[in-house]
Amino acid sequence: MTGKTGKIEVDGVAKVFGDPQRGFRAIDKVDLTIADGEFVCIVGPSGCGKSTLIRMFAGLEHPSEGQIRIAHDNPDRPMTAMIFQQESAFPWLTVADNAAYGLRASGTWRGAESQERVDYFLQKTGLYSFRDFRPDQLSGGMKQRLSIARAFATNPEVLLMDEPFAALDEQNKLIMQEELATLWEEFRSTVVFITHGLDEAVLLGDRVVVMSSAPGRFIHSLEIDLPRPRKSAEIRRTPEFGALTAELWDILGHEVRTARQQEADRIQAAGR
Repeated sequence: MTGKTGKIEVDGVAKVFGDPQRGFRAIDKVDLTIADGEFVCIVGPSGCGKSTLIRMFAGLEHPSEGQIRIAHDNPDRPMTAMIFQQESAFPWLTVADNAAYGLRASGTWRGAESQERVDYFLQKTGLYSFRDFRPDQLSGGMKQRLSIARAFATNPEVLLMDEPFAALDEQNKLIMQEELATLWEEFRSTVVFITHGLDEAVLLGDRVVVMSSAPGRFIHSLEIDLPRPRKSAEIRRTPEFGALTAELWDILGHEVRTARQQEADRIQAAGR
């Protein structure tokens, strides 16, 4: 990260749902700096606040305490674009119109120039020949590729991804990971990527940040010093990949067990 500026600054952020004093504290006073152009993966047990945090980055939620600052360096580019786990294509639009939607909705459509950009990303994601299809004619993997094409077409400064491949089968997941990595290496947007997959985090990230069980806190940050481009089949066979994944699990395993015990305690208390 040397020589890079802070693109995202998280300063003492907490999030409480419900009553400020007695409500559910999802995130507790976290600090984080993400560099411009950095690909950061965030992992943690279910319910630790990962999705809440990324929704705050997108402006869909607001901190109860602290501040989130995202440097918007180019007013001609949208500050953020978000890809969700669930499909988000509009069923009444064609593939081409779905891919163009972000540009049109943001008021940055520039006619032939923008159409050329949309076509470029449809080609990159293998969807150009399906440009006149409707989403109900696509597979689940193709719909997620469409989400990626739409996000990259808007040329965001920060790309936010909340478990975008979680619903895919293993074969499509591996393909999507490589396609995302290839696109990112070409355009180098800042990426925040939420995942439960430790191998996915090591494969994609420059850095992996680990969150604790709820209330979520950052408890570890691991630099992924593996050469790029990273080909999934090759890099997974290396001892370095196995060592990094094992190191993450050594830290995360305790938090996962703690989260499960907390959930069991809540269920038991509710049954009394």
